[in-house]
Amino acid sequence: MRAVMHHEFGDPTRVLTVEDVAVPEPGPGEVRVRTLLAAVHNHDLWTIRGSYGFKPDLPARAGTEAVGVVEALGEGVAGLEVGQRVASGGSFGAWAEHFVARAGGLLPVPDAIPDEVAAQLVSMPFSAIALLESLDLQPGDWLVQNAANGAVGRMVAQLGAARGVNVLGLVRRADAVDELAALGIGQVVATDGDDWRDRVQEIAGGAPVAVGVDSVGGRASGEVLSLLAENGLLVVFGAMQSPTMELSSGDLIFKQASVRGFWASTVARTMPAEQRNALYAELAQRIGDGSLTLPVDRIVALEDVRDAAAANAEPGRSGKVLLRP
Repeated sequence: MRAVMHHEFGDPTRVLTVEDVAVPEPGPGEVRVRTLLAAVHNHDLWTIRGSYGFKPDLPARAGTEAVGVVEALGEGVAGLEVGQRVASGGSFGAWAEHFVARAGGLLPVPDAIPDEVAAQLVSMPFSAIALLESLDLQPGDWLVQNAANGAVGRMVAQLGAARGVNVLGLVRRADAVDELAALGIGQVVATDGDDWRDRVQEIAGGAPVAVGVDSVGGRASGEVLSLLAENGLLVVFGAMQSPTMELSSGDLIFKQASVRGFWASTVARTMPAEQRNALYAELAQRIGDGSLTLPVDRIVALEDVRDAAAANAEPGRSGKVLLRP
């Protein structure tokens, strides 16, 4: 079968290759899945660069999320059937014609959900809803986030609105405000203008902002912190611009602010199964009623995986980039 590989860590547009490898056989408790579509995520590309929390041995496969059809069951697997459509958000090596996954990590996909949505159903949406769940925000509370036009940022805005939480988004360019407005996402401020802080205050109407979510790093981390109310919480979700955060000691001291990290992989692994299933059920409900949308920017052939990696970095991208074997 064909699979995406890399023999060194580095720029995905340079180091990725598509090679012929053996079709994997599922072990006990595992399932082999024939891939229909696979999602390209930032964390996949960071892994290929060698800069993520997980660093595979080389040569390494790539990709973690896909929708596919169950093709073979390993020993002891119950509750799944050959021919069933499933989604997986944590199956390393998903950028391939086939991949093996833990049976317990697969979600059956309802017929009403198309492949393009199912291919990105687990990783980013679950990260967004698990983040919101961890913050214990009540209807009417305010949250501010940067990278508001990223995949998770869009989902946090939509899921927050569905839960009655006020989400104020920060973006780095004015065009992104209009792009999000076209998706029905308001309360967004571009930080490239001198008066952006005044605009934030205008939108929030003086209400205290309880939580900030930083996905950028560098100076942007401090910008989010500066908007928080007393006893506010800054949650570090990512570091798109810089692995170092620039925070004002004055903001931390006089606001009595707290800072903590959030890694969805750890949260998902440690979350009680009942709670995790309830969140997935909420995601399915939000997708069904249209309050959560998962747009696709383009679908790229597996052989053109380097092009897919480049497309993921394009500004103004309207949705997820997907790979088709």
